[in-house]
Amino acid sequence: MRRALALAAKGRGRTSPNHMVGCVIVRDGQLIGEGYHVRAGEPHAEVNAIAAAGGDIAGATVYVTLEPCAHQGKTPPCVNVLIEKKPSRVVVAVEDPNPQVSGKGIAALREAGISVDVGVLENDARTLNEAFFKYITTGRPFVIAKCAMTLDGKIATRTGHSRWVTSDESRRMVHELRNEVDALLVGSRTVMLDDPSLTTRLDRQGTRDPVRVILDAGEYLDAGRRVFHLDSQAPTWVAVTEPRQYPFASDIIRVPRGKGGVDIEALMDELGKRGITYLLIEGGGTTHASAFEAGVVDKVWIFIAPKIIGGRDAITPVEGEGVATMDEAIELTNMQVRPIGPDLLVEAYVKKHHVYGNY
Repeated sequence: MRRALALAAKGRGRTSPNHMVGCVIVRDGQLIGEGYHVRAGEPHAEVNAIAAAGGDIAGATVYVTLEPCAHQGKTPPCVNVLIEKKPSRVVVAVEDPNPQVSGKGIAALREAGISVDVGVLENDARTLNEAFFKYITTGRPFVIAKCAMTLDGKIATRTGHSRWVTSDESRRMVHELRNEVDALLVGSRTVMLDDPSLTTRLDRQGTRDPVRVILDAGEYLDAGRRVFHLDSQAPTWVAVTEPRQYPFASDIIRVPRGKGGVDIEALMDELGKRGITYLLIEGGGTTHASAFEAGVVDKVWIFIAPKIIGGRDAITPVEGEGVATMDEAIELTNMQVRPIGPDLLVEAYVKKHHVYGNY
């Protein structure tokens, strides 16, 4: 199953809105075939593994990271293919949370006389597909809030200068994450002040740009910003609360007004309807504050540079009003810290959205 999970991860960033799945087939103690879901709309992991095995898997054991699908989508149901090929046993890491599947694939295999075991490395499988699990059960994208700050908790100096807080290694890792997510969200102030491209820049072939989503702060944007003139296949959307027109944007998303600007929860619902399953927020302190206050953040990536800026007016990662007491603080869990070049990366889940809980 560990090999199947490693295979599944090869599809990272390319299977949305589907899940990443890996499959390994063993007979008489020998590996006879393996495969993974390469891209949405293409054959699933089980089909690829069976093909790699030459089509004959009778009496074999099939290890698969997610319950085989039991419904007709862009490809035929995998459970029908497995039943036809007659393996003796199927080992499943985790049940599919999709209501169209959710135990039906496992039940069909058992009814066909195939032995099925469920729950092998289940937590690993859930974590791998945490974005899919969130999306398929709530209709909203899985949200990572990312920031880069100094050791004293500043993302820019008192003058607003922020290039660069962290190292080349950390910035490369952010581009790796951009290559995986469906969309990237920033505020219009960031676009106007920093004039970012918001693209994926990695020195290898086969990368892709995320959809760019900009929160409109009241006719603050203009056509001269770099993000509106990119040689990119990914569109740039602007989220507005008023009937404004931005002809230089790819599309306008009209949502209700929320506290201090765009209703973030309504925007998450709209992005979910547009097939965005995995969202990265790279905004400034105000955008992050809006996201945390709305309760839409699932996970944080905080890069910490070995620098001290100081200054009471220097910008912090999460602005806004903040909470009044420590009892109201947003709690994080499952925190992990690792070095990235000279920096530290802190990864943690927002407690009420932890993958081993809700999803």
